[in-house]
Amino acid sequence: MISTGLVIAVAGAVLAALIAGMGSAKAVGMVGEAAAGVVAEDPAKFSKVLVLQLLPGTQGLYGLPTAVLALSQLGVLGGSALELTVAQGIAYFAACLPIMIVGYFSAVAQARAAVAGVGIVAKNPSQNGKAITMAAMVETYAILALLVSILVINGLK
Repeated sequence: MISTGLVIAVAGAVLAALIAGMGSAKAVGMVGEAAAGVVAEDPAKFSKVLVLQLLPGTQGLYGLPTAVLALSQLGVLGGSALELTVAQGIAYFAACLPIMIVGYFSAVAQARAAVAGVGIVAKNPSQNGKAITMAAMVETYAILALLVSILVINGLK
């Protein structure tokens, strides 16, 4: 029988990948819309704007190892699932919250910075490095959230 605690923990793991992925999908789409206008005017700028479009996709990627780590530790992947109390399940759910929440919002914030960067590239392609740097700064917070989630999940062993 599957315990309620395990269901709560698995929900946290799944939502970590799902919500961070939703943020990245939305964000990559936002930058893609802006980039398409630039490429329509000057196809030679494709590679420069593509890098900016890829940046907010990483938050979705950060949700995946968080989910895999939690599901693996819970015995859901390739093993027998643990019996957890509700409190233990909530602890796993809470451990997934940092990347779940910060992953979504930082992806969208990074998209806004990247869209502005696409505008920079449209007007002055030689400033592409500055545009990438500004968008990449937002990444720091997604990485911190990933680290917190991983550290807390590992602490629950």
